[in-house]
Amino acid sequence: MEEHQEAGKESKPFSKSVDLQGDSSLQVEISDAVSERDKVKFTVQTKIPPAPPKPDFEASREKLQKLGEGDNSVTREEFAKMKQELEAEYLAIFKKTVAMHEVFLQRLAAHPTLRQDHNFFVFLEYSQDLSVRGKNRKELLGGFLRNIVKSADEALITGMSGLKEVDDFFEHERTFLLEYHTRIRDACLRADRVMHSHKCLADDYIPISAALSSLGTQEINQLKTSFFKLAELFERLRKLEGRVASDEDLKLSDMLRYYTRDSQAAKDLLYRRLRALTDYENANKALDKARTRNRAVRTAESHQQLCCQRFERLSDSAKQELMDFKSRRVSSFRKNLIELAELELKHAKASTLLLRNTLVTLKGEP
Repeated sequence: MEEHQEAGKESKPFSKSVDLQGDSSLQVEISDAVSERDKVKFTVQTKIPPAPPKPDFEASREKLQKLGEGDNSVTREEFAKMKQELEAEYLAIFKKTVAMHEVFLQRLAAHPTLRQDHNFFVFLEYSQDLSVRGKNRKELLGGFLRNIVKSADEALITGMSGLKEVDDFFEHERTFLLEYHTRIRDACLRADRVMHSHKCLADDYIPISAALSSLGTQEINQLKTSFFKLAELFERLRKLEGRVASDEDLKLSDMLRYYTRDSQAAKDLLYRRLRALTDYENANKALDKARTRNRAVRTAESHQQLCCQRFERLSDSAKQELMDFKSRRVSSFRKNLIELAELELKHAKASTLLLRNTLVTLKGEP
């Protein structure tokens, strides 16, 4: 934070302490402080919901660019249909991104502390465009290394140190989250594969429909109508498969992807609490050693009290966060799965009706 002095007055270095002990809903972590002459640079990390995923427009852009370059093997009709399909895919990604950011902002607005943040107000009320700088390579590498250090530290705490959880609630949550995160991540990958197969099937219907339509223009009257009807059938099936893929992506894959990130955030929360417990245990050992030597006892007692208070505050806030996480995910899964089932039934009925009507039409032809 920078503070500007009034003009004409000499700027003097000062220090200011901020008491966050009374606020259990906000945990601040400074892990990368760097001293540069008379400045100290650091990153403040707070406990917030997992950031929404970055939209992947590149795949659609590349397909549209290749389509625009032209291919002699693609007919004009196929080109128009493929372009329409890609534009619909691009629009679906855009709508999905808006929905995910809406959920993220709603969770920020519901947070007891972050909803009062000045930057949050500026973001919501700013009437012009906001430019956001992405992370550079150094920052990405730093984050990667911090994750490695965190994983090693967690393994050291839970493994070599022999530290045991003192609360059955958190022990149960830790065991559950380790299994849940793995299962939800695998389910997300499988859901993505299923959704991708529906997209590929929709794309495969394009050349089939175009080929049947082309045959209809070349055949005699006896087969002409049949070819056109079949071409129309595959075109409608293509649109249905595209809707199925979009619905599965929005209602299932996105939900699983979101809770993969949310469960990782919950695991990180338990790690921070376990680290606080380790610091508390170490402070107790340091206090016993200070009393034995009768040296720096008051300093050790003060440090032990601070570690105890931080551990208790973090335990209280973590318990509430984990209970909210459970109720939130149960409600979200119920809502999305019910809506997805209704949409799947709707598309299945439409597909069955379309096939039945086409068969009736073809049988009724002379």
